[in-house]
Amino acid sequence: MPATVHAESRPGLLIPADRTDRGRPVAPSTGHWRPLGLGEVSIDDGFWADLQALNATTMLAHCEAWIETMGWSGNFDAALEGRLPQDRRGREFSDSEIYKLLEAMSWEVGRTGDQGLDARLRSLVARVAAAQEPDGYLNTRFGRPGQAPRYSDLQWGHELYCFGHLIQAGVARARTHGDDELVRIAVRAADHVCATFGADAHQGVCGHPEIEVALVELYRLTGEHRYLDQARLFIERRGHGVLGDIEFGPEYFQDDQPVRQTTVMAGHAVRALYLAAAAADLAVEDHDGELLATITRQTATTLARRTYLTGGMGAHHEGESFGQDFELPPDRAYSETCAGVASVMLNHRLLLATGDPLHADAVERTLYNVVATSPARDGNAFYYTNTLHQRSPGSVPRADVASARASSSLRAPWFEVSCCPTNVTRTVASLAAYLATADDDGVQIHQYAGSTIATRIGARGEVALRVATAYPDHGSVQVTVLRSPEAPWTLTLRVPAWAAGAELTVGGITRTVEPGYAMVTQAFAVGDVVLLHLPVAPRWTLPDPRIDALRGQVAVERGPIVLCLESTDLGATVNTVHTRTAGPPVEHDGVVHVPAATREPRDGSWPYQSAPQDTVQPDGRDVVDHGLVPLVPYHRWANRGPSTMRVWIPVAD
Repeated sequence: MPATVHAESRPGLLIPADRTDRGRPVAPSTGHWRPLGLGEVSIDDGFWADLQALNATTMLAHCEAWIETMGWSGNFDAALEGRLPQDRRGREFSDSEIYKLLEAMSWEVGRTGDQGLDARLRSLVARVAAAQEPDGYLNTRFGRPGQAPRYSDLQWGHELYCFGHLIQAGVARARTHGDDELVRIAVRAADHVCATFGADAHQGVCGHPEIEVALVELYRLTGEHRYLDQARLFIERRGHGVLGDIEFGPEYFQDDQPVRQTTVMAGHAVRALYLAAAAADLAVEDHDGELLATITRQTATTLARRTYLTGGMGAHHEGESFGQDFELPPDRAYSETCAGVASVMLNHRLLLATGDPLHADAVERTLYNVVATSPARDGNAFYYTNTLHQRSPGSVPRADVASARASSSLRAPWFEVSCCPTNVTRTVASLAAYLATADDDGVQIHQYAGSTIATRIGARGEVALRVATAYPDHGSVQVTVLRSPEAPWTLTLRVPAWAAGAELTVGGITRTVEPGYAMVTQAFAVGDVVLLHLPVAPRWTLPDPRIDALRGQVAVERGPIVLCLESTDLGATVNTVHTRTAGPPVEHDGVVHVPAATREPRDGSWPYQSAPQDTVQPDGRDVVDHGLVPLVPYHRWANRGPSTMRVWIPVAD
């Protein structure tokens, strides 16, 4: 059954005692569907349970140790002891990594009740609390003697960005535990922000959106309208050149046009996605249908034109930014892990607001092929960027040195800019909250995992379900009713866009269901079973012909999983490989194979050649036929050491 989400009651609580948002990363006051929290959904077994276990046993402690080693948590001690600025370590945004780790710890304690982790969380919070100033300001980079003044570098300083992650940590703690020191730190910081940047105060915004989404969620937690009002001010101010121009252009900050006029996401991908998530939240709380429609359109356009097959976003290393429409080169993909996390945040919000399965599909694709790709199999290294074509094998990074580069040929234990590992940990710890929703009519299951769901559906009463599945390895999803009211209610199951030919079996009767949502409305009895079968057979995937970099190439997907070819299996570099598509990919014992051959060009003094008059087929190449070669899930690539790799494979001439 779902884990108990702990709460405590004390006089003078900042949090309404009757709230219904416990265990929920996102808790909108209204919407198409109501999210379920960690106290209502538990992931019990399978793919995501394994990753949550790795997070609990390894990834959180790994991040905690590296933050200490890098001296980033020690910055708060140095602030208390008057050793700043000379003893400060890390970039201007390093405080945020402590806050993201605290958020991850909060969700994990709420999920499992781990008292040892709770003690470590409290100890870290105490160090942070000691550095907070009387007016609520908290930052180890600015404001003290010898440091730049507060808010003197809104372009790059990340002060408000850091506050955003602090507030999100406080919200997580409140929703899994109740009022305590971390919650009070976050509220004092938010009050300081409102006093400093209110309507009649400083008119600036942060170069990196994040504070906005945090303030809306704090409003939802506390009911204090000043937080929602401040989020609205930040969102509406942006887009008017308030941050000035830079080398990358004002679009880097999403400061080139107001969010209400934006048609597609541009500039720094993480910034753009965080801002869109905040605007979606604001639209819901303000009942602003026009703003919600705008964010929905720009998200749909971005998914259709500026998103990689994996769900990754960001085609440019320079500026960590989106490219133009259909500019999606696989070998130069930036596809930052943090952008994947932000895409999950945004699409989950839009799913709750609109009920459109497009957004649940985007969440699934990105979770399996970006978020799950970042951590190594042992949980001790991570990808920051996620290329779709690795041209050179690279080398194994040292386990005791932080990588100076975001783009690494293999997962690195840590980075000088290490935003991605902590982002992954907080997402994985709270993952159960993304699986299912409810409304007054029933329960909706959007993401499939071996899980237990227990909630109330309006006035009808309590519902409990057990989801048994080996998804995504197998396409069978069995939902068994454990508890049900007597009155009829509706069970809704998502059918992914790729799952043409899916079948639903209820009461011994099987019918084909189309992609979208399949609904079963009836008076359920305890023990009733609904079976959804999703066809996860491997399939060829073709790119949009407007993606120049992918013309003449194909990819292979199996269910929601993107597959790739590694040189480890090919026995040669993947850079000169091609395949044939005369039949479907072949699957043996759960492993997908494709025919593969490599062409070895003959070296010359010039990399171009004239074609014969009657053909444009290249010649002068030796072909090596490798027969059927296995593919691996993209999220598992590079776990066997250095290799070349590609997702998109050229088709034979």
